Amino acid sequence: MHPNFDLEPAATALEAVVGATTDDQLTAPTPCTDTSVRDLLAHVIGLTEAFRQAATKEAVGRSVPPAVGPDSDLPADWRSRIPAQLKALVAAWREPSAWDGQTEAGGVTAPAAVMATIALDEIVVHTWDLARAIGRQPAVDPTHLTILLEFLRDTPPEGTAGMFGPVVRVPDTAPLLDRIVGLTGRDPSWVN
Repeated sequence: MHPNFDLEPAATALEAVVGATTDDQLTAPTPCTDTSVRDLLAHVIGLTEAFRQAATKEAVGRSVPPAVGPDSDLPADWRSRIPAQLKALVAAWREPSAWDGQTEAGGVTAPAAVMATIALDEIVVHTWDLARAIGRQPAVDPTHLTILLEFLRDTPPEGTAGMFGPVVRVPDTAPLLDRIVGLTGRDPSWVN
């Protein structure tokens, strides 16, 4: 199977936001309830590796739900580790075999193409979370937004257990990114 999309634009946007994050912003809140910038960066380290392993299928049968919160460890090399892991993630999903069959990440099994879309969602939405927390505007690929809006369109109002909180209603005329973050349980008007 050929890849349905390339994760590089989303990964590059996340890398830019991570690179702009200063040490004094690590304790800042994010749009994710009870999650600091530090906690979210630790989550990003875990998710980038988990979704790389989903692409290679090496996680099948042994993935576990991600840890998020104040108990998550943020390695000292996070500034170099996250970009390196993003590059490895992008490369792994560029392999046609990554898109074949079933795979697993975070204790969830799904068709590989669906898992790639979940990876895209994680990267784009957490880029937005981090950007908002540090007062920046993320760059987002319009093609990715279209893919994610279609993917998230049927999110139930109460959200999706383990993935998203309750949907935040956003007008249909709002920008695509605002509609996407609303569907993932975030308030598009959130500011730090």
